[in-house]
Amino acid sequence: MNNTKQIIVTPYNPDWPKMFEREAAKIREALGSNCLAIHHIGSTAVPGLSAKPVIDMIGVVQNPEAAILPLEALGFTHKGEYNIPMRFYFNRTEGVATNLHIYAEGHPEVELNLLFRDYLRSHNKARDEYACLKESLLKEKASYEKINSAFTGYNLGKDAFIRKILKAAHFNCLRIMKCTHYAEWEAAKSLRKKYFFDPLSIEDPYTWTFDHQDHVHLIFYKGVDIVGYAHIQLWPRGRAALRILVIDEPYRQHGLGSQFLQFCEQWLKKQGIKSLHDEARKEALSFYRKNGYTEMPFEDPNGELPSPYDVAMGKVL
Repeated sequence: MNNTKQIIVTPYNPDWPKMFEREAAKIREALGSNCLAIHHIGSTAVPGLSAKPVIDMIGVVQNPEAAILPLEALGFTHKGEYNIPMRFYFNRTEGVATNLHIYAEGHPEVELNLLFRDYLRSHNKARDEYACLKESLLKEKASYEKINSAFTGYNLGKDAFIRKILKAAHFNCLRIMKCTHYAEWEAAKSLRKKYFFDPLSIEDPYTWTFDHQDHVHLIFYKGVDIVGYAHIQLWPRGRAALRILVIDEPYRQHGLGSQFLQFCEQWLKKQGIKSLHDEARKEALSFYRKNGYTEMPFEDPNGELPSPYDVAMGKVL
């Protein structure tokens, strides 16, 4: 998919913080006691930094689902998650152009955005480097296009810089992301190859799932490092199959596999999935049992026969 998109970046406007405060007050009033905090994030929150003239905000709430109707009444459009599981993303183009990201308390993206903002606020050299990067990206044709992604080359081109700043700011949270950036896809393909298909001396026969709506590919981050990968197939009637879950070997023996699995389960439950199924290798049985899985018929709705080498496990979410 290749779509051309207009991107406008303007010099810093000292009115942006005032615009944020006015809009944040309206949002707090609309959300009432559900609202725990509202933060000004992104480039418009960094004095002296050029930015797209759109106010970016994070709203921290007790119940994200309960925020949808009040925000729609303010003129916001609920756009879904995009690439961040358990994000409620809203935007508004009328009046003050605003991107609003709603998260439940404790979501790692809140800390990520605040650390990135605060680092640029306190490090002028990094701020100016970011401005130069934006200027450079705006000269590239690919920055205005969406090529096999929901995001433009402009957004994807900032990824390496953002990772560098987050590392300098000591961001170390665990989080899951839907594969979006080319670096995430390369990591996913590499982990699939290394742990599943190279041992069988075959090429990956399931690359077609990368573009299939019933297949979800998740990357597991520890800070800015990709440490794991999961492939989940969504089935009818509120069921899903865990086709792959892997932690890269250097990061094993620290409980990350269980944490990754719990993140996946939490996200799937929010999507209405009632049970998660897996055909587990015998050496992985203790891991799944420790995480509440029991022997349960796999019952692939596509008629795929059970593996004679694995054990069918499942868990009601």
